[in-house]
Amino acid sequence: MDELVEAALRKWPNVPACHGWLALDARGDWYMRDDRTQALGPFPQSKGSRIEHDKLRSFIERNYSHDAQGGWFFQNGPQRVYVELEAAPWVWRLQRGAGPVPTVAAHTGHEVAAVLSCWLDEHGRLYLAAPEGLGIVHTLDMELAAEAVEAGMWVPQASSVADLAERHGHCLSPQARLR
Repeated sequence: MDELVEAALRKWPNVPACHGWLALDARGDWYMRDDRTQALGPFPQSKGSRIEHDKLRSFIERNYSHDAQGGWFFQNGPQRVYVELEAAPWVWRLQRGAGPVPTVAAHTGHEVAAVLSCWLDEHGRLYLAAPEGLGIVHTLDMELAAEAVEAGMWVPQASSVADLAERHGHCLSPQARLR
């Protein structure tokens, strides 16, 4: 977490959290969701405005974390901005490694040391569990993922989006918890 953010937390420790205004889709894109967008429906049905500013994306990703109840948030100074998740808290990007297993990195750039398990949801989307948590494999990286599955390095287990969230302890919609 940025030192500036930690200093703001110390100075203003009781700022109320924000819900519904920020979302992460299954391709690792961040979305701002204003009142009008939220009124049109839940994420991802109503996405909002894609955040394209590189420095803002980087700031969000450096200050991205989770609470004890599995809600993921962006610590924006003293305020937690909870994130609506389309599929999982991480979006994994794969690259061909030196060995047969592809390297795995999060949408935030953080490299993953190990893949613990592999999952396939009811929509045919592939997920990898790592010590950092559960992430969906980016659609552009499915060829490398398929090679790892075909080689027997990752063995997908069937599940559902809801079961994966429960099993891996993340909340897809922190805003829905408030209702």
